[in-house]
Amino acid sequence: MSKVTLKEVVSAATLKLKEADVDSPAFSAQLLAEKVFKLDRLKMIMEINSVVESAVVDEFNALVERRAQGEPVAYILGEKEFYGINFLVGPGVLIPRPETEEIIELVLARFNTDDSFYFADFGTGSGILAVTVAKFFPKARGIAMDLSPAALNIARRNAKIHSVDDRLLFIQADFTSLVFKDGIFDLVLANPPYLSDAELYEISPEVAEFEPVSALVGGIAGDELILGSAPRIADSLKSPGCMFMEIGYLQRESALRIFGSISSFAGNVDVLKDISNHDRIVVAEKK
Repeated sequence: MSKVTLKEVVSAATLKLKEADVDSPAFSAQLLAEKVFKLDRLKMIMEINSVVESAVVDEFNALVERRAQGEPVAYILGEKEFYGINFLVGPGVLIPRPETEEIIELVLARFNTDDSFYFADFGTGSGILAVTVAKFFPKARGIAMDLSPAALNIARRNAKIHSVDDRLLFIQADFTSLVFKDGIFDLVLANPPYLSDAELYEISPEVAEFEPVSALVGGIAGDELILGSAPRIADSLKSPGCMFMEIGYLQRESALRIFGSISSFAGNVDVLKDISNHDRIVVAEKK
């Protein structure tokens, strides 16, 4: 095989991914190259004209082929950054989205980092919310639940990697029916599946075909788990207490109606917009 440079390899990969019509072809090629060639972004720039070994090129091209078939980069790499922290991910768990980081911003605004509080994470997935909160608040303790054993396995591993596993309890449960003692949590975080059945067929094939449907779809209208979890959340919160829940951008009115109908939340429910100016986070205060 003739000698090729890193630039040539990455350029060829970018072209292949463009032809395959995947999302963000150049960025995908760059992330895969950083992983395979063991270079950070700065070193990639500095060594872009360096000759690369054929065996490593073959390894890189194998990953590029997976990406060309639509497999998400995060699944190929086995990790995804969330709020500046790397998390393990894999098939069976939802890939973290940047809009979910806004829940962390809200928690940071509500509590001081040395506060001691007890929280729940309903639908923890890979554990991004629970682990991040525990990492930023060393005196906080929490319960994180999910119905998926695969998700819980990854969440537990993430908690151990980030040294917060001693303050988090992971349990397999359907949070629409699980009953905690009343008034035990200072904070509830939730990111339930909120796509409608119809919306599943409108989203990117990379999401619909690779990420778990059970973590995406929340029933015919998309609000089934929001409706089912709202009374449990209200009961489990202390007074005062607060809930932050991510919802679909078309679910503002539904969320306001559902949480506003609960007496302990009445008059204290709002929906905040995300960085794209879409309705995204329900804030419900229990007084």
